[in-house]
Formats: sequence, structure tokens, C-alpha cells
Amino acid sequence: MTIGEGYHLAALGLVTALGSGKGAVAQGLFAGDTSGLVLEEGWLPEGSARVGRMPTPLEALPSRFAADDSRNTRLLLAALEEIRPEVDREISRHGRHRVGVVLGTSTSGIEASERAVAHALMHGSLPPEFHYRQQEIGRLAPFLAEYLGLTAPAITVSTACTSSGKALVTARNLLRMGLCDVVITGGSDSLCKLTINGFASLESATAMLCNPMSRNRCGINVGEAAVLFILRREPSDLALLGAGASSDAYHISSPEPSGLGAEAAMRAALADASLEPGAGIGYLNLHATATSKNDEMESLATARVFPEGVPCSGTKPLTGHTLGASAALELAFCWLTLHPTWNPGRRLPPHRWDGEADPALPRLALTTETSRLEGPGICMSNAFAFGGNNLSLLIGGSA
Repeated sequence: MTIGEGYHLAALGLVTALGSGKGAVAQGLFAGDTSGLVLEEGWLPEGSARVGRMPTPLEALPSRFAADDSRNTRLLLAALEEIRPEVDREISRHGRHRVGVVLGTSTSGIEASERAVAHALMHGSLPPEFHYRQQEIGRLAPFLAEYLGLTAPAITVSTACTSSGKALVTARNLLRMGLCDVVITGGSDSLCKLTINGFASLESATAMLCNPMSRNRCGINVGEAAVLFILRREPSDLALLGAGASSDAYHISSPEPSGLGAEAAMRAALADASLEPGAGIGYLNLHATATSKNDEMESLATARVFPEGVPCSGTKPLTGHTLGASAALELAFCWLTLHPTWNPGRRLPPHRWDGEADPALPRLALTTETSRLEGPGICMSNAFAFGGNNLSLLIGGSA
């Protein structure tokens, strides 16, 4: 597939534990900076948690959106700010009725509810600034549409850790069907006790820096992020070339052990882009949660799809696992990797781990600080979610 045949990712705005904006994130990404993951008290009943928090303060929403004001919507608007001029140009060009919004989230504004309940337990009533709308799982996309004055479709996708990736696929479908000319798409998830304690109860979290693909891996670190792309038909530097999904429905929280569902998603993405596995895939961003079962099955699946090997890394030690935002975030890392403005040296995100490979797993071509992008410039990004919900995306360009 050539760049002219894709659906084009014309702009990117993002906020993560690596920082706010493409420049800060690219600098941290290619340096393999893990300093944004810090130990914090107060998340668990006992002990501390290592979390990836967006490091700069977030502005409150305008008063007319007080009912939507949560950390999650504040993250979202921080990401929007970076691409607001491009968004405004698309609205001016196509009209408010032709610019859609499709976003993914898994926590929405549940952290606002956590604070409200704590206030009620102490004071006997909910705080006056709390509104139920803040925690509504489907509210994120309609909120952004209202904030921008848009009247085209506004859809929130919530499929756990594939949410924002599925949002990009849904956005592409809106373009394909002619329902929109442009779609603002991506996702946002903020830190909250619900998910941190949930993963801790599954014995899937660690207070140490997560250690993907290592024999010593022992769990995830949770992070927060917001990511927004402008997806359109008109040519740009980079495009969404292919998407593949599968659902193995093996278990509510454990992946199918051999990676059959992950393999099916990767092969479907390649087929969607009319590519063979060896046809110039220059980098694979692994889901790589650093949990025992996920890394095992993803290693097996990757070795089958790419028997000759493919440069790959897991980037969650840099940001934490950002859950519903993670699929869009890690596609954004591929976008930065391919974009000559943000990566003139064609570096690849280094894989941060202790270097101790699991002898029970296939050896993958994990990247280092010296790894560089080779070939025509196509990247794949994987996302795997509870319930066997699997997604793989392909992005490429003319560089």
C-alpha cells in the first residue's frame, strides 16, 4: 500500500508521563526515559504504587463545562491544545457537521467519583462540584464535540486496553462510509484507585519498574495519558495503513496462552494493508505489559508472524500502562518514530528491561539505544485487552 491509499494521520497532540507535547515526548521516548514512573503513597490500602503521572498541572475546564470537569477531561483538553489550530482549520474547511469525534477510554472520570465518595464518607454528603456525568463512560466524545461545537457523530469506545485503538478503526469507518470528512480520534485515561487496586488484586501490578519480556517480569505499572489524532482522507506524511482485530474470548482477564488471538490480529492487519509479514515492517511496538501471561503469548505470536525477526520494544516502562489510552499512545510512538521532524535520526524506541531473557520464550529482536529504523518505514503496534480483545494497527508513510 502506498501513502496515497491510506487514511491520513494529519496531526498529533499528546500528554503522558514523558511530558506534554510531541517535542518532550519524542525526546523521552528515544532516550528511553523511565523517570516519569514514580513511587507514590495513597493508591493502595497498604504499600505504595509506581505510577506514570502527567507531570505538569492541568487547567480546570471553563465554568460552562463544570459538570464534565475531571482529570480525564483535563488531560484530553491538554492534548487538544497542541493541535487546536489544525482542528480549527479542519472545522473551517469542512463545517461543524462534517467533523466527527471518536475516543476511547476505560476509566472516564471515575477518579472524580472516588474523591466524591471519600468526601461523602467524611462529611455526610457529596461535594457540590461533583456531577455524575464526570464518571459516565460514554461521555468523553460527546463532551469534546460539544466543547468544539461539532454536530457530526461523536462516539466513545470502551473495550479496556484496546479502546483508543478501536476508536481509530471506528473513525476510519466513519470516513469510509462518508459520514464524516475528518475525525478527531484517540483516547484519554487518568490515574484512579479503581484500576490500580484492581490490578493489584489480580496480582498483576508491581511497585518496581515494570520489566517487559524479562524472566523476572512481575507486573504492570499504571499510567495516564491523552492522545488525539486528526484522521482524514487528504494526504499527509503518515497514514493508518491497516487494522486487524480478533476476539479469542479465552478468559475474562488472561490471554489465550499460545497467542492465537494476537497472531490473528497481526495477520489481519497485514492483510488489511495488503502486506506480507516480511514486507518492510521496520518496527513493532509490543503490548508488553510485563505480566507473565501477556508477554509469553505475545512472544509466541510475534515469533510465528515474523519468523525472520522484526525490531520491537515495549514502551510501558516509559509511561506506565495507560489502559484505554494505550493503543493510541503506542501508535503515537510509531507516528513519532516515522516522522522526520520529530525523529530525524530514525531512532527506534529502546526496550527498557534488565536484559535477562526468559529461556522459555522465543528470542525477539528487542531494540537498544543504537537501533535505527530500516526500510521504507512501516510500523506495527499491538494492543491486547481483557476478554481476549486483540488489535493490531499499521502506520506508514513516504519517509
